[in-house]
Amino acid sequence: MLNSPAVELLDSAQASLPPATKLSHSAQIAWSVLIVATLYVCYFSHLGAIGFVGPDEPRYAWIARDMAESGDWVTPRLYGKPWFEKPPLYYWSAAFSFKVFGVSEAAARLPSAIAALLATLALAWLAVRIYGPETARWLLLLLPTSVGMIGFSHAASTDMLFSATLTLALVAAAVLLRVAEPTSVVVAQHAAPAAGTGTASTVSNATPSPTSFASTTSLPAILLGVFLGLAVLAKGPAALILLGGAVFFWAIFTKRWRDAFRLFHPLAIVVFCLTALPWYILCARRNPDFFRIFIIEHNFKRYLTPEFQHIQPFWYYAVVVLIALLPWTALLLWSAITGTIRLWRTRKISDATLLLLCWAAFCLLFFSISKSKLPGYILPAIPAILVLALHARFALAIRGSKSLLLSVLTTGLFFTVAFTLAESFASQYSRASHMNARFAFAAGLILGSFAAANFLLGFGVRPTAKNKIGAVFAACSVLPILLAVSFTEKLLPSFFPWDASGRTLAEELRRRDIPTDKLAAATMQRGQRYGLSFYLHREVLAWDRQHPHDGYLLAGGKYCTGMVGEGFTCEEVPFDLDKTGYFLFRVKLRLVDSAADRGKVE
Repeated sequence: MLNSPAVELLDSAQASLPPATKLSHSAQIAWSVLIVATLYVCYFSHLGAIGFVGPDEPRYAWIARDMAESGDWVTPRLYGKPWFEKPPLYYWSAAFSFKVFGVSEAAARLPSAIAALLATLALAWLAVRIYGPETARWLLLLLPTSVGMIGFSHAASTDMLFSATLTLALVAAAVLLRVAEPTSVVVAQHAAPAAGTGTASTVSNATPSPTSFASTTSLPAILLGVFLGLAVLAKGPAALILLGGAVFFWAIFTKRWRDAFRLFHPLAIVVFCLTALPWYILCARRNPDFFRIFIIEHNFKRYLTPEFQHIQPFWYYAVVVLIALLPWTALLLWSAITGTIRLWRTRKISDATLLLLCWAAFCLLFFSISKSKLPGYILPAIPAILVLALHARFALAIRGSKSLLLSVLTTGLFFTVAFTLAESFASQYSRASHMNARFAFAAGLILGSFAAANFLLGFGVRPTAKNKIGAVFAACSVLPILLAVSFTEKLLPSFFPWDASGRTLAEELRRRDIPTDKLAAATMQRGQRYGLSFYLHREVLAWDRQHPHDGYLLAGGKYCTGMVGEGFTCEEVPFDLDKTGYFLFRVKLRLVDSAADRGKVE
């Protein structure tokens, strides 16, 4: 347990700290157990608790399965046709997972969970070097327990792989830019409370030691090339824009242009090209329409036009960030306000903090300008935002502990009231509506865990050296979240009167030996139809009213006759409506007696 990567990176700066800030052996064991449990429960538990939901998960899983079965690792195919909406990194990783663990929801979501873990560990390593181990320890607890990281680490999609590879590229870039050096900032972070002056953010970076990791640029340059190339394979050229834009503004503010050009290290360029370009070249040679569809339609048009209908207001991602960082949103808001006031007064900020600020701000600005907005786009900014919030908490809380305590406890009180209302709703409607009661119970469970987490966090707003008992309570603030994750994901399949993924529907169709090659669906949500297609291993088409035909029809109500038109009959087939939410009909061409009638039917 103590030899895990999460614990090793926490101990890497222990020797440089004052004796008062070092953890005892028992404290190291407790922290390591809590961190490992948090990482496992939040990222890896119950990956297959529910079937594929939404339109993306079943489509991506289909393409990955097709790659594993066909052996064609170049051209992504959906229902046998080339599909160029996303690059192949997720498909490759999920296909490999299918080959190792078999085809399942857990195997399809495992790449996202692993990516979340690697990004968290890499960012914690960076936090150790620029802010000290205390910030890193709390990052390893609070980042995995945030709503955004839990949700996207359990999604069979490209978002977490894109965010993780970009985060890893950012860490490598920080090393090349010489802002990831262990400096006096670590000592200042802990000495400042005692002295009553200064913070970590006002201490400049020291000259790197000749034996330091960053003194040899080859390895970080190689890692930058690899991870930036993987980010381009995860979602496309936006990775270059995001990292390049963040470093560009960092260089403007710091005037360290020479360091910024270190990112153009020959090794970084060569390794990036070797990582990212081969697939693009091969896919373009095999598919002449690739660049038009992928680059023009799914990158430029998606960003510059509202063609894909994901239209949201400019401030949309500000709300997404607040939700993604629940239940720690109070800490974020307090850090943003307090840090801004402090920066305005001192006009001083470390280069490392400025790099993280430029990264988070540029990601927010870049995607806010886009005409097409989805919550997952902003995921790369979430880890950096939480690092900055935690840094402000430890650097500034000694002077603003009362305001921080008030913010956290007020948030806890808000969630307590919301929890009470949810439980009251559940009791009131438990008899009238079983579904509403389950929804209310789930909401109450989540809101109650948020309230408990904020109340426990409030006990540790002062530095741990001053308030060790409070620090223990604060560390335990993640426990309600871990319990909520465990119970909520076990109960997820029963939150709905039927399975929205299509998994149960497919099982019922197989149980009744319905020939799926003659099946069509009407009034079915797009995501559920994609899910049903995945589980049946066959594309389920939407019912075409203009061209009815013999076969079987899945419908959300008993109105088959009005959909099939004259000349056809509907015969209801016994089906479990309670489990599936659908009626099943056998559609047949009506027998006719005369040639005239036959012509009328045709």
